[in-house]
Amino acid sequence: MNQSRHFLFVMWEGGGTVPPVLGIARRLIARAHAVTVLGDPTIRAEAESVGCTFIPWRRAPHRTTLRPEHDLMKDWEVSSPLEMMRRLRDVFIAGPAPRYAADTLDAIEQVRPDAIVCDYFLFGALMAAEKAGIPRVALVPNIWPLPAAGAPAFGPGFQPARSVFGRMRDALMNAIAIYLFNRALPSLNETRRQLGLAPSRSFFDSCVDAEAVLVLTSASFDFSSPFVPRNVHYVGPILDDPEWAQPWTAPWPADNRDPIVLVAFSTTFQDQGAALRRVVEALSALPVRALVTLGEMLADEEVRSSGAVVVVRSARHRDILPHASLVVTHCGHGTTLKTLAAGVPMVCMPMGRDQNDTAARVVHAGAGVRVKPTASASEIRAATLRVLGDERFRLAAQRMAQAIASEERSDLLARIEQIACADRSGAASRAGVLGLVEVVP
Repeated sequence: MNQSRHFLFVMWEGGGTVPPVLGIARRLIARAHAVTVLGDPTIRAEAESVGCTFIPWRRAPHRTTLRPEHDLMKDWEVSSPLEMMRRLRDVFIAGPAPRYAADTLDAIEQVRPDAIVCDYFLFGALMAAEKAGIPRVALVPNIWPLPAAGAPAFGPGFQPARSVFGRMRDALMNAIAIYLFNRALPSLNETRRQLGLAPSRSFFDSCVDAEAVLVLTSASFDFSSPFVPRNVHYVGPILDDPEWAQPWTAPWPADNRDPIVLVAFSTTFQDQGAALRRVVEALSALPVRALVTLGEMLADEEVRSSGAVVVVRSARHRDILPHASLVVTHCGHGTTLKTLAAGVPMVCMPMGRDQNDTAARVVHAGAGVRVKPTASASEIRAATLRVLGDERFRLAAQRMAQAIASEERSDLLARIEQIACADRSGAASRAGVLGLVEVVP
């Protein structure tokens, strides 16, 4: 690729979704392209550290701190998958779509990008790029989340159907999800009308109608992969640690040879303090060396070291995983794929979001076991001993590592570059479409 292009990355403060997206930006910059990031102010430092220019959201919902009270979704308050879908639809996607569109149009006017690389759920931003005639790459930084005929519904953490009743279950649950989201289609189409765009026929069209939808996970890991639309491409995970993670050195005596267990829960707030304390209690009674990484959200005093269980603010997982025998995790996508890429099995304690479904895929692969986030210390201890004591979990994780390694040689960057360089003769001129429509802020 010889010609330099300018990419506008449109992002939100998604915690673990930020490092893989900025990892793509870093790689494009290394190939002599320019990248501007439009996103929450909390992303600025990390974006600038990889070489991006940064523009903050102004009208659109955004976070200026990572404090729980500033969280847009407050998903830890919700236990029902259906209620979570409603909140996602109204608070994050359809409700603020006009404001995301307005800010994105301003950014397009300012930087004149050759293509937009956008989080798949920022429909307003994708509409703005469509209005401006700019190619759109929608990024899915986790497993495939949209309803797909033949795949289990997203949310409950179902395993693939094995009977006619299981297939009926999946069809019904997917139909419910489509119905629930389509109730906000009039709101999305009103935004499209304001932008001078034709109405969509389905709620998810703004995402799946992009020139390409790139899923940043392993097709071998995600059992939804055979059922996605044709323009959806699995390109393998980006396994970068966050910029704020610190280098790690082993804190235990050099002669200690007990198995190393990494405990890694969400980098954003999910009210995970109590679960982490139970994990520490469980592991402190076992002959293991455990490292607990708190992330940016929990206060140091919420979870304390105990015996050979060491609690730290952060540590680069890439430094620890080559030495680890087990990871105890909430099953966020980033932590899960880093762990599997290292061939390490897991004890999964999903707490919501995409975590139930990610944990289901770990269990399906045979690379770990799942316990409830409310599991007692004795239950966590039993799960830990089960995985450490059964070689089949480690072998299954190593098989996944081999699959992920083969998929990392994908043409992710080439796909993005190709879309930016595509001949768009007949498309609306970037110089002429902006400012013609006033989107309601």
